[in-house]
Amino acid sequence: MKLTRRGVLGFLAGAVAATGVPLVWTYRMKTYAGPVSDHFDGMRFFDPDGVPPRSLGEVLRWQFGPGRQRQPWPDWAPSPHVDTPPARVSGDKVRLSFVGHASWLIQTSGLNILIDPMWSARASPVSWAGPKRCNDPGIAFEALPGIDVALVSHGHYDHLDISTLSKLAAKFSPRVVTPLGNDVTMRSADDTIRAEAFDWHDRIELGNGIAVTMVPTRHWSARGLFDRNKTLWASFVLETPAGKIYIVCDSGYGDGQHFRRVAQAQGPLRLAILPIGAYEPRWFMRDQHMNPSDAVRALADGGAEQALAHHHGTFQLTDEAIDAPLTALHAALDEAKVPRERFVALKPGQVLEI
Repeated sequence: MKLTRRGVLGFLAGAVAATGVPLVWTYRMKTYAGPVSDHFDGMRFFDPDGVPPRSLGEVLRWQFGPGRQRQPWPDWAPSPHVDTPPARVSGDKVRLSFVGHASWLIQTSGLNILIDPMWSARASPVSWAGPKRCNDPGIAFEALPGIDVALVSHGHYDHLDISTLSKLAAKFSPRVVTPLGNDVTMRSADDTIRAEAFDWHDRIELGNGIAVTMVPTRHWSARGLFDRNKTLWASFVLETPAGKIYIVCDSGYGDGQHFRRVAQAQGPLRLAILPIGAYEPRWFMRDQHMNPSDAVRALADGGAEQALAHHHGTFQLTDEAIDAPLTALHAALDEAKVPRERFVALKPGQVLEI
């Protein structure tokens, strides 16, 4: 296949968030330094029950190999919803507002918590190329209430957005709770970001009786060609008055043991937030991103009473059509005989209260 300028740019841009291969990189990146553990070899983190990330050769095969079927997305696919959240939510209620992609505002017990806050136009290290939003965030940044905490799951550009974190730091100065090494990434870019880094299985008190535990997830991390797995990735279990919320921002399924272990160690779970997008082609994505059938299995493994879908419909990171995840989710639920109302896909700006 002939590599045109447009094709090369498309390869680089499409790989930014989906694979961690950037448009630009640096040879002198500050990275985590810490003791060896069962998932850190002194240089890089690893999942003892996972697989290494795809090689650059496999990235090229995906992007330029014969038979690639990348479905077109619309330039703009706006949500009909927009949320103006209250200043605070008190009592035993939990209010979840879907911002878009993997970003949520969770309000409970007087705390306002953001998950993987991403208000930028592109999931990319640069503003002029890379996967571009096709809908506005469900909450305008100016409409955010006072943010107390941000939970950032890992270093890929569609989850760790320095621009948004810097804006949050300037306006609210929230705590930013993240897995090991991502604090180095954040503070290297902006030392006003109040980043705190923790390891798998650490439980962190957030205040007002709310706590979060970092749990292993089947994924990986990178922001450049030379820092693969030099920062840790995690899912979250958030303890709230309405029950525990299992927040999976990015994960492959594997054999499901990650989800079963969370159920055993952290259950019972009231709600699971599970990714359903960025999964094609399957040969390339299966070890790092679940498809909707995987997500339905993950719901069964985790045993949550209800699930919400995310990580779809905002940035085209991979090859499936914009509406494919929702169609496949309904089909997977019907095949598993799970009521559709148990696993719901909100649009940006929609709200669920429990």
